[in-house]
Order: sequence, then structure tokens, then C-alpha cells
Amino acid sequence: MDSFRFHSWGWFLAIVVVLLVGWFRLKLRSRPAAIFSSIEGLKGLPVTFAQRVRRMLPLLYGLALVLIIMGLARPQSGKSESRITGEGIAIELVLDISGSMEAIDFQLGEKEVSRLEAVKHVISEFILGSRTSGLSGRKDDLVGVVAFGGFADSKCPLTLDHGALVDIVHSLEVPKPIRDRRGRLINADILKEDLATAIGDGLALGVDRLRNVNAKSKVVILLTDGDNNAGVVDPREAAAIAKESGVKVYTVGIGRNGVVPLPQEDEFGKRVLVPAQFRIDEELLREMATTANGEYFHASDASGLTKVYSQIDRLEKSQFQETKYSEYTELFRWFAGPGLAIVLGIGILSETRFRSLP
Repeated sequence: MDSFRFHSWGWFLAIVVVLLVGWFRLKLRSRPAAIFSSIEGLKGLPVTFAQRVRRMLPLLYGLALVLIIMGLARPQSGKSESRITGEGIAIELVLDISGSMEAIDFQLGEKEVSRLEAVKHVISEFILGSRTSGLSGRKDDLVGVVAFGGFADSKCPLTLDHGALVDIVHSLEVPKPIRDRRGRLINADILKEDLATAIGDGLALGVDRLRNVNAKSKVVILLTDGDNNAGVVDPREAAAIAKESGVKVYTVGIGRNGVVPLPQEDEFGKRVLVPAQFRIDEELLREMATTANGEYFHASDASGLTKVYSQIDRLEKSQFQETKYSEYTELFRWFAGPGLAIVLGIGILSETRFRSLP
């Protein structure tokens, strides 16, 4: 950033002294040196250029002193910049997109939404920040996304491009049935597997994405609303691997146990709400978090989910140090030089053209 400054401000006090001395001398010069009966006959005489210049000499002398004082105050022009150095946090968001995440038991404002839609909203605020929710954002941290249902898939590598990452989060969807022209379901077997919940596989993939990252702290935030019923990796083994890899795991269980409304397609392809029974394996999630030196949280509504991520936001903070650099060029010669030149010129004129003889 370009800037201008005076390094030694104290010299400006001398300008006050110059002004006081100048005012005092003008007051003395206003007193008549000799008294005449009348000067009416002199008022019509022409004023020469030399006389005009001579009258300006006191002002020029004052200006010269001010310029010299400004030079002594060391005017400087240059650039100053700040460089921020430090170590950020690498965060892998491991999100459940199994069938139960479509359950309609969350609310955003006045609107009833699915668990997944509420998660997308809160995750966006967690990453980008929100004054309303009190979330500061993760602008200095690498963030990646892993989504899992019956299978785990890395949706976004660790990145600082948080705008693109949020777009990817908003594009996440629960696997949908595919029907042919006659309305017959053609992906029934695959859909059943996709709608399951492979918690262990999701955590294992999230830890793998953090394994070779150079960061001050490595964190997995795993969010799910169910229990582990698919995949090849046991969730407890995945948590143990996370601990060995130096990855801290926060687990978040959302929704409520019991019967909740779940949208489904009937035989005609029409979406209807049907009651469905779901269970969150909180004991498992708590054990996973304890194993990997993290914490377990539970949120049954959108405001509770925001509070969960606010707590995590406070627990995991990046530490950065700001160093300021400045480079200035001395400009005193552009002030003191003209001031000294004016003083020298006045001295020469006073001893030549404007010399007064007693």
C-alpha cells in the first residue's frame, strides 16, 4: 500500500515559533519609524516591481523556514505491506447422504426441509462465515468433502477455494430411483446399496485424504443420522487409524430417534410422505470420537446443528502471525532544498538590490 508520512513530527512545533516571531515582527514594523505631517502627496507615486518583491520578502522568508522545518521532519514516501504467516488447519467434512437424510424433520425459517438441506445450509455458514449464526468461517483452512451412503466418495479435494467447495456441497443429493418409460424401477439393487450407511468407509476415506497433508492440525468432522449397516471398514477400526495418523475426529449425530416423515415414490412415481423408523447409533459415534481424541455432538434441529458447528469452530482455530514490512524513500531534499534556496536568494537580494544604507 502506497503511503506518505513525516518521520519526526516534533519539528512541526518549530513552525508555531516561526509564526509567532513573524507576527511579532509585523506588529513592530507597523509602528511608524518617523512621524510626518502628511503623506498624501506620496500616495499617487507608482509602485515598482522591485518594491512589490521587497514587500514579499518577509513572507518568502517565512515560507522558506517552514519548508526547512518540514525537511527536518523527514517526509517519507513508500510502500507498506503485511504478510501473514502461520499454519492452518486441514478439515475433511465427511457427510452422510444415505436415504434417511431425506427425512423431513428439520426447519429453516418457516420452511420444513430435509436433514440434508439443513446440513448444506449450516455447512455453508461454517465454511464461509455468518454473522447471524456467529460463525467466523474457515478462510485460512484447507477444506475437503467426502460423501457416503452405502459407498464413500471424495467429492472435493482439500482446497482454499471455498466458494467452489460450497457449490459442491449444495449439489449433494440422496441417490434417487431411476425408472424407464413404463415407470419400472431399473436401479433397484444398486439403489438399495446406495441408500445404506457406511460410516466406517466414510471416515477411512476422510482420514486417507488428510494423511499426507502438511498442516498444523488435521480434523475430520463426520456427520450422520444413522447407524453403520454397510461398507467394508469397521467404524471403530477407522477411528483407531485416525488416531494413529494424527487426525482428530468430531462426530455429529443429527435428527431424532423414532418415527419421522420420509418422502418416497409410489408405484406411479409420485412422491409421498411415509412414516419411517430411524435409529442413531450414538454410542458408536461417541466411542469413535473418544478414540480419535475428538468429541461427539448431537443436534435434533437446525439451530442445534448451528450450535454444534459453532462449538467446533471455537475448538479448532488457525493460528497466524502478521508481519508488517515498510520501505520508504527520504524526501527531505524536496522541502529543505527549496527552503535553503529561498533563504540564500533573500540574503543575496538583501545585500545587493535591496540593500539598505543607514
